[in-house]
Amino acid sequence: MARTHPQPEGELVLTLTDNASTIVKTIASQATGDESAGLRISSQTEEGAGDFAVDVAASPETEDQVVESGGARVFLEEGAALALDDKVLDAEVNEEGAVRFSIGNQPA
Repeated sequence: MARTHPQPEGELVLTLTDNASTIVKTIASQATGDESAGLRISSQTEEGAGDFAVDVAASPETEDQVVESGGARVFLEEGAALALDDKVLDAEVNEEGAVRFSIGNQPA
């Protein structure tokens, strides 16, 4: 069963900015028509360090960590969860309508 983590309190897990929450929720619901869908982030390298893939998913995989923020759901595969546990996911839409995600460090 997937592990769900609402916005953390004391425990380090990936957090989402308000922009990221809005964009993730919009992308997932438009792609699937289901408000419980989310974006799944998976590690593309060993030990979760390096490149990540992002896909729309109707539901998390069994071992995924689920982060919920502002109605948005992000499903983290195990390697991605380890690599991103102390990070902040941000997102923006450029003038052409393309979405760009960025990962930063959580404030101390």
